[in-house]
Amino acid sequence: MRRYLKRLIDPLIGYGFRAYHSKPRRYSYKGLTVMVHPEVFPPHFTLSTKILMDYISDLTLSGKSLLELGCGSGILSLFAASKGAKVTASDINQEALKGLEQDAELNQQEIELIESNLFKNIPHSDFDYIIINPPYYPKDPKNNQEKAWYCGQDFQYFKALFPVLSKYCTPQNSILMILSQDCPLDSIRAIASQNGFQLQPVHSKKIWGETSTIYTLIK
Repeated sequence: MRRYLKRLIDPLIGYGFRAYHSKPRRYSYKGLTVMVHPEVFPPHFTLSTKILMDYISDLTLSGKSLLELGCGSGILSLFAASKGAKVTASDINQEALKGLEQDAELNQQEIELIESNLFKNIPHSDFDYIIINPPYYPKDPKNNQEKAWYCGQDFQYFKALFPVLSKYCTPQNSILMILSQDCPLDSIRAIASQNGFQLQPVHSKKIWGETSTIYTLIK
């Protein structure tokens, strides 16, 4: 079943998936709605975004600063803002940020938007929360759209992420990352460990035979 789902969601293999996302599609969560464009990571079938939102729905975010690193559709950023968080949403994909700017206005939420490759253009700040829904398929992406899925054949995404992430880690903040059981977890753990991070599981959910786990990154 998990192999079937992988074929379904792979943007280069899943014909039905590509056909469905060949035009903008609405996605809603707890009264918030975004328009997900074809160039943007879709939360409809991948489910990791919803699992993260269900998890943070129980957190007290009012007055807290939150960074969504690689925001995609931005629905999580909108949800966090609706809970009173001061939200910064970043993405390397300009189309994602354009869509989120429009959706933030329609949903009457205030979000700071930053175009950035990882932390490159993000001013240093002691964010209370950093949320990461990373690409983890080990394949070299050909464009910004594919960077939402592929971390590079040699895990370049994670090798670039963890050294810089150290600068944004404080004893007080919480850094959350979601990963599927089908990703090369041992390789990601090894890269994290080389940079002084441990992945501590805080929440797991099994959907359609695949378990996704939210980890807190401990320095």
